[in-house]
Amino acid sequence: MTDALTYLLTMLAGLTGWVHIRATTAEKEAVQNHPPEGQFIEVDGRKLHVVIKGDSGPDLVLIHGLSGNTRDFTLSLADRLSSSYRVLVMDRPGMGYSDVLPSDNSVVEQARVLKKAAGALGAPMPIVVGHSYGGAVALAWAVRFPNRLAALVTVSAPALPFDSAMPIYYWLNSNPVMSQFSAPLMTAFVPDSLIERELGEIFAPQRPPLGYLSHIGARLSLRRNALRVNAMHRVNLARELSALEPLYSSITTPTEIVHGEDDDIVPMEIHALPLSHKVGTSSLTLIPRVGHMPHHIAREDVMGAIHRAARRAGLRSA
Repeated sequence: MTDALTYLLTMLAGLTGWVHIRATTAEKEAVQNHPPEGQFIEVDGRKLHVVIKGDSGPDLVLIHGLSGNTRDFTLSLADRLSSSYRVLVMDRPGMGYSDVLPSDNSVVEQARVLKKAAGALGAPMPIVVGHSYGGAVALAWAVRFPNRLAALVTVSAPALPFDSAMPIYYWLNSNPVMSQFSAPLMTAFVPDSLIERELGEIFAPQRPPLGYLSHIGARLSLRRNALRVNAMHRVNLARELSALEPLYSSITTPTEIVHGEDDDIVPMEIHALPLSHKVGTSSLTLIPRVGHMPHHIAREDVMGAIHRAARRAGLRSA
């Protein structure tokens, strides 16, 4: 019995070591293949990764969604906007190359850190654009720091409390104990085919644009710490939106809400439509036959909403 137990423990230790080696190798390859695109700024002792495009025009902050990083915007949108704006594309805390926050990782605290970083970079009153989960962070910015943004644009943003099933790996990776096993296994063994399938579901009913998969650096979000942070953000989101919802009526900032009518990930009926009724300064743009990624599929519509927000804030002429 003792020999069998010793053999089992030895095998388990060897398996754990093998998974650790594979996960470490995968993380190194992710960084080598997709290094930081921008610069680092320190906020409250933590580094934040920011890509700056353009050097003139109104300041514009772009905030990515779950499982994302700055590259979701730098494929094309940031460059297109840089001719009219000074664009600051930020890795949310804990994602991409930004450090995770030490304790509170709520949308409100993320908004506070991004707001502080923007101010330190000479953008104390930017137009704030958030896609998907980044839209929830942008809403938190508008609600909690209303005097530190000129206009608000949400794109495919979850805004109201919701009750929807989520993949089990979010629950596993958000658990301090279980994530010690689940996160390394995902980092080490998730195949490219699964990444491609997930991206296909995110872009449905369209397909990802040419070059998106090679540019985005999806495996940056499959690093162990990023998996844990991302899962924590997703698991806590509905509760955090419950706290924000009663405050939407206080938003007086010019607001543009953009949403694809065929978005099955963040349905417009649950989020964009009721949000447009709660925010008195909002204008709603619904895009037919477009899913969750209009900033790639219907880029002109998103850019049009940003330009309208800038005009409404007095930052851009008609």
